[in-house]
Amino acid sequence: LIYKCGGIDKRTIEKFEKEAAELGKGSFKYAWVLDKLKSERERGITIDIALWKF
Repeated sequence: LIYKCGGIDKRTIEKFEKEAAELGKGSFKYAWVLDKLKSERERGITIDIALWKF
């Protein structure tokens, strides 16, 4: 939703997609917009809450 509303640009989503694919989690590209912790990304779970204002 953040991406669709213009809150994040396509280049950033593409970067997240590439990084997620390298860890075998290609479908997590949108989750990584808010999942900033390394452990969240490696484990594929949300640990810390995050807010995004745009």
